[in-house]
This record gives sequence, structure tokens and C-alpha cells, in this order.
Amino acid sequence: MSLFDLSGKVAIITGSSRGIGKAIAERMAEHGAKVVISSRKAGPCEEVAAAINAKHGAGTAIAVPANIASKDELRNLVDKTREAFGQVDICVCNAASNPYYGPMEGIADDQFRKILDNNIISNHWLIGMAAPEMRARKDGAIIIVSSIGGLRGNAIIGAYNISKAADFQLARNLAHEFGPDNVRVNCIAPGLIRTDFARALWENPETLKRSTQGVPLRRIGEPDELAGAAVYLASKAGSFMTGQALVVDGGATI
Repeated sequence: MSLFDLSGKVAIITGSSRGIGKAIAERMAEHGAKVVISSRKAGPCEEVAAAINAKHGAGTAIAVPANIASKDELRNLVDKTREAFGQVDICVCNAASNPYYGPMEGIADDQFRKILDNNIISNHWLIGMAAPEMRARKDGAIIIVSSIGGLRGNAIIGAYNISKAADFQLARNLAHEFGPDNVRVNCIAPGLIRTDFARALWENPETLKRSTQGVPLRRIGEPDELAGAAVYLASKAGSFMTGQALVVDGGATI
């Protein structure tokens, strides 16, 4: 049996109708997991679930739309997952928000609160809903998609980076709480990835050049290049890793 086999596991992946979340869902399904596709809009979720089912067999994926800003919708996401698949084994907190680009002095209070609520508190909510059964079974994996920005200062996305730094600490704290019950909590810290979410950072050729000139690989990443890290952290291959941030970048952090 492969160390990366996820057969019999059930994974919730937020923000999985596109980008990094979609790539993670596709690769987890490829490795045998049942996957729950979730984002705000039902249509895109259903399209991704249908494509996964067509490739890996009916019943491999379901679509459960949820706005991460709503505690009730996150509760419904977990409840619908249990109704369909019986349990939750893997929880991937991928969805996030960044409604503001610019210096911290210009950010409005409501924009700052939205970033903190969606990128930190919503993760706390969802993990709190999914983790109890994992702890009871003495088995589970929680993955927070943070960012390399949480390790650096930045004059343009400072508030976002603050939220992602907090996600690292959320994982470290929960690793200590959940570790005795064999539930692992880790972060993935992507560098710049070609997603719609990060379009403002790579669409402009000059911005892209600045972002990649100091990176050994001299390019940005693609969503699928993050998916293997998530499979690793969710599988037996990552069974002795918790409270860590797995950096997936072109090499600029070394």
C-alpha cells in the first residue's frame, strides 16, 4: 500500500471550486479519498464535483456550497459531509479573502475585519466542528493553507500577511491540543501561485518580474504544485508531522 493512499478517507476542502483548492480536491480523489467541494456558489462546486465523479467514479465527490463567513453554513457543510460519507477524516481550510491591496494606513476597518474573520476565525470555526470526531477516533489530519506572506513583511498585502501569520500560530496551538489524540494540524505556505485570487500580484509583467527575479526557479507556481503537499500531509507519509508550516515556493525563503 502506498504511503500516500487516501482510500477510505473523507476530505472537506473549502474554496475548492477553483485554484489551489480545486487542485487539492482532484489529487486527493486521485489518491482514493472521497472529497467535498465547497465554495460560495453552487454552480462551480457542482461542475468540479461532476468532473471528479466522471474521472474517478460516481460518489467520489459531492458539492456543498458554503460561505466561510457564515458559521451556520460551515455547520451545514460538516453535517452534509457526514450525511453523505459518514465521517470527516481530513479538513483542508483553503478559502480566504483579501479585499484590499495597499499600505496598512489606507485599509478600512471593515476590510481589515473581513480579512481577519475569513482567514482566521472561519478556520477556527470549521476545525472546531470537524475535529471532535477525529479526536474520538484517534485519527485525522487538518491542513490550513496559509501563505509565505505570513513569514514576511509587505507594503501591499500587510493585512493579509498578518492573517496568514496567525494561521501558523493556530496550527501550532491546535497541534499541541490535538496531538495526544493523533490528530495532526499543519499549514501549507505557498509562494506566489497562478490563481485568480493572486492575479493582482502576477498579471502585471513588471510585478511578476519583481516577484520572480530573486527566486531560484525564476517563475511562479501552478495550483497543482501545491496539491502534492496536501496529499502528503493528509496521508501516512506525513504521519509524524504536526504543528509545522510546509513552505512550497520557488526557493526564495532559503
